[in-house]
Amino acid sequence: MTQRISRIAGWLALAFIAFVTLSPINDRPSIAGAQLEHFAAFALLGLALVLGYPRRTLAIVVIVVGSAFALEALQLLTPDRHGRLLDALVKAVGGVCGIGAGRLVLAIVQDQIDRARKLPGQSAG
Repeated sequence: MTQRISRIAGWLALAFIAFVTLSPINDRPSIAGAQLEHFAAFALLGLALVLGYPRRTLAIVVIVVGSAFALEALQLLTPDRHGRLLDALVKAVGGVCGIGAGRLVLAIVQDQIDRARKLPGQSAG
């Protein structure tokens, strides 16, 4: 159930990021500085996708980092937007941080599951 919700959240986040990135600059919502928004949006994207697809980390890295650079490049085709290498790098770093956080969450959860499965008299080694 959690994986399914994470998958849906991840793909919806990517769709929203693409919409906001390619829409006219005046239609773009703003709640913080642009770099912080870029970092946070891609961190949430990476986190959601890695929780949704825990065995597909490499594919998620390709999707997240690739979409960061692709969306910045696509901004060059819009009349009122501009693609910047710095923006793409901030997005990619945010995505990788989100993926790392997701992998950490998965490792902690797996450790807790492993501990719960141990029989009461078993050694820790």
